[in-house]
Amino acid sequence: MTRAVAQFAAILATALFIFSLHWMNDPKTARHGVVAGVSGMLVAVLATWFQPEIVHHGWIVLAIVAGFIVGVPLSRVPLTAVPQRTALSHAFGGLAAGLVGTAEYYLWVGKGPELLTPFRMSAIVAEVILGFLTFTGSLMAAGKLQEVRWIPQRPVTYPGQNFVNIGILGVAVVLGVLVVLQPTAVWSGRAFSGIVGLAVLFGVLLIIPIGGADMPTVISILNSYAGLSAVAMGFVLDNKLLVTAGALDGSSGLILSIIMCRAMNRSFMNVLFGAFGQVQAATAVGEQKEWKQETIEGAAQLLEQASLVVIIPGYGMAVAQAQHKVRELYDQLTKRGIAVKFAIHPVAGRMPGHMNVLLAEANIPYTALVEMDEINPEMPQCDVALVIGANDVVNPAARYAKHTPIYGMPIIDADKAKTVLAIKRSKNPGFAGIDNELYVQDNTWMLFGDAKAVLGDLVKQFGSGGLH
Repeated sequence: MTRAVAQFAAILATALFIFSLHWMNDPKTARHGVVAGVSGMLVAVLATWFQPEIVHHGWIVLAIVAGFIVGVPLSRVPLTAVPQRTALSHAFGGLAAGLVGTAEYYLWVGKGPELLTPFRMSAIVAEVILGFLTFTGSLMAAGKLQEVRWIPQRPVTYPGQNFVNIGILGVAVVLGVLVVLQPTAVWSGRAFSGIVGLAVLFGVLLIIPIGGADMPTVISILNSYAGLSAVAMGFVLDNKLLVTAGALDGSSGLILSIIMCRAMNRSFMNVLFGAFGQVQAATAVGEQKEWKQETIEGAAQLLEQASLVVIIPGYGMAVAQAQHKVRELYDQLTKRGIAVKFAIHPVAGRMPGHMNVLLAEANIPYTALVEMDEINPEMPQCDVALVIGANDVVNPAARYAKHTPIYGMPIIDADKAKTVLAIKRSKNPGFAGIDNELYVQDNTWMLFGDAKAVLGDLVKQFGSGGLH
């Protein structure tokens, strides 16, 4: 009876996970997707916990309580910190898989060596490698996103780096093959420890050469790795629910990674080994022009005289936490009959959908959010393109400057608007390390300062009654 209930619970949880992913495809049903995902996980945990061979282990209650103690505070981070919060989730998932695989190996070596079949041992090795590299890789990604002082956001590269990384992974795989063939040999324990150490090291070395511009894709790839480690753990524990849940997680992360790479017109290999975002010496292209600065009053007048305003948000908006001021400006413009649209680049921000989440927090209608491919044909008719903290995703150099790391990356055609207003904290380049040619165009005017403060001043101009 208990086994039948557990199997039914596994089917129910799997169905809820599938519906969760499906409903996440549309903002209108996204909340249903969240509820379905949480419900599915609750069913899965309870069904596993109440199995006869597990429920008598009272110490599991302590683990569940510890999970709540850690998880509740993490759920209350500001939306600007969601990318690093997501990376931490991947880290915890990878660590759990790696620890379970390690524990199972040493347990079975001592008490049930006959259980270490080649298939199960292969699954353990895959689980440990994927789990621990996901753990340290995700911690490094979270550190870069959080701008931790001792973890540089810029790529850290050195000669022969890719050969070193591939060599470390290759040694770990070779040791894994040897352990699979001789899991109970005297030297196997040390070899297994070596696999763990190499996987931990590889996770660090995999992420340090990747710049901040690639973080959205890196996070989705790490999500895929975490899912694959869960699949391997499911095979080790003979848990079908873990296999299906991990497969859903891994495949969705892989699909998202493919979408993100296509958005940047790049491959997985280029993301993982290309050190995109590496600082390069700026190369002059054509005549060097000066940046032109506009006043708040002049910018407000340009916006009020427009018929169509396209707002292009970027990471600068997230850092300044300016999304609510963006909403106030949106309200002021639409109240005057001005059409306002938001152009969303797939890799704007630090994680997939980062801009969408921030704008949703400010209750900006999803109908006003337009994807890059749909907004670009409208840009020549745009009266004012308001760029808020976006950089590489609006840089015209991506179309033709082959010497730059963003060459070939699709961009939002902000430069084709009649007038461009760009809010930027300083003249520093973006994560790709190159100057943005958009900012020196004849039709571009700069508004220097913190995005939240600049937008607040613009809103005051509209609210003061000084504009007619």
